Amino acid sequence: MNVMIVEDEGLIAMELERIAQDAGHQTVGPVSTIEQALAYAPKSDVALVDLSLADGASGAQLARRLIDRYGVDVIFVTGSPESVGNGIEGALDVIAKPFTDERITRALARAQSLRRDYEGRNAVF
Repeated sequence: MNVMIVEDEGLIAMELERIAQDAGHQTVGPVSTIEQALAYAPKSDVALVDLSLADGASGAQLARRLIDRYGVDVIFVTGSPESVGNGIEGALDVIAKPFTDERITRALARAQSLRRDYEGRNAVF
């Protein structure tokens, strides 16, 4: 599965990248703006998205576009999970910072499982 890392803090982006790769996924990015993320969206299955990016508090807006336009599954990874409120329709999870490897890995495994189930139901024989 191709996991896009959308995070403007370098150390956190590197940590998310390591966790995703250790779990057997390919990574895209890291990227830190809406424009960069949208450029890589066609190559991504899942995106780990922070709410605050280099171009401002744009993570929620980006998530909506990734979900609606590209069919990318979104998992928020944020220091302010309360800002997501009841969530954003179509987003799979909200993970609070600081996070654990296990928490990120579990969310990615769920996304992969849901993606497999969806693709299996829509297979053409």
